[in-house]
Amino acid sequence: QAHSTVGMMMAAAKPNNVATRARNAARTARVSCRASRNNSVNVATQLDWKSLATNMDDLSPIEIMDHALATFGDEIAIAFSGAEDVAVIEYAKLTGRPFRVFSLDTGRLDKETYELFDAVEKHYGINIEYTFPDAQECMDLVREKGMFSFYEDGHQECCRVRKVRPLRRQLKTLKAWVTGQRKDQSPGTRAAVPVVEVDPVFEGLDGGEGSLIKYNPMSNASSADVWMFLRTMGVPTNKLHEVGYDSIGCQPCTKSVLPNQPEREGRWWWEDAAAKECGLHSGNIAGQEGDDSAGEEGEKQSLYDSVTEMSKADLEALATDASSRPEKGAVGVLYAPWCQFCQGLEEDFEAAAAKIGATGEDVKVFKFRADTEREFSADKFQLETFPRIVYIPGKSSTNAKPISYLSEKRTVDDLLTFTKNVSGVEARDYLGFTK
Repeated sequence: QAHSTVGMMMAAAKPNNVATRARNAARTARVSCRASRNNSVNVATQLDWKSLATNMDDLSPIEIMDHALATFGDEIAIAFSGAEDVAVIEYAKLTGRPFRVFSLDTGRLDKETYELFDAVEKHYGINIEYTFPDAQECMDLVREKGMFSFYEDGHQECCRVRKVRPLRRQLKTLKAWVTGQRKDQSPGTRAAVPVVEVDPVFEGLDGGEGSLIKYNPMSNASSADVWMFLRTMGVPTNKLHEVGYDSIGCQPCTKSVLPNQPEREGRWWWEDAAAKECGLHSGNIAGQEGDDSAGEEGEKQSLYDSVTEMSKADLEALATDASSRPEKGAVGVLYAPWCQFCQGLEEDFEAAAAKIGATGEDVKVFKFRADTEREFSADKFQLETFPRIVYIPGKSSTNAKPISYLSEKRTVDDLLTFTKNVSGVEARDYLGFTK
């Protein structure tokens, strides 16, 4: 009966046009995962999860959830933030399989979020596994910097204490976790969210690289899809959604957004978009903790192949010696090859680089791998998160300091518009602009 219900409800979240190839691949993988687990083998190292993600990309959220629960049983849990990701819990219920839910209580959530936690527990007959920050760490932070230090120093430090470290402790008890991440939540930073992946940041129960799998069953769903599903199923939702809140987090760091704004514009609105992942879904959490292992030991791949790689020595000369610069300056990307946001930028940046080169203007386009030179990159270019687009003014410019492009809008046109406006490069040929 449960599986019959699953079949009927698929269309409520996504059109049921699942390819036979993808379904068969998922079923095959499910059997393989169970066999591996029963033999005490780390499934994360036994399957090609990238290929599996491609094969599963056409599956509905419920089918992806069913794959997750069938594969990992009680060694997987759903991360529930108290927002519209209650849909993930509903998908789990509809599979008819047992499931676990955990939530991070930072101590600074809205009253409405706590009310939703209570309503969800009663609606589904479950006990949410609450995870809390270390009391001493919170006390030390507040005593040293006050209650609202994040407005001055950025939210990363507070999030590390109240969210990231508690999450890390929780995930060390699991082999997989499920999130409500979607690609459309913030196109500039979440455009490359696979439906399943080896977690690039955190470790699981077995420890070490590849010991934790992350499922994002709602990756391809839109906000409209999710809300149609929630209303159809009549599940509890956060009352803050009724007054314009889309992305809901801690009370001091969340506000309502205007129609047609990306959801995460309502989070940490005083900061640049690249920093808005708070460490839970960023590829650079290990670096923020002072431990580079999760980032640099993860999967590496070549990025921006058509763009010239700049050495540290050449980039330092470019940044410090104006006489060595091209007449129109240089625009580049500081990147980490394992960062999913850098990977998501690749197509647009390469296309922009080609069009800039086609103008014949004396402006250099470059790339620089910054995760292995973080101290240098932070000192010269104020690097905090990946990717960072920078422009180094030309040799005759009166402004010698590099300029960072901090907007989350990183399409070809956005990158070209930025380059044209900071360099004066004639853009008529590629955007219809005139000087």
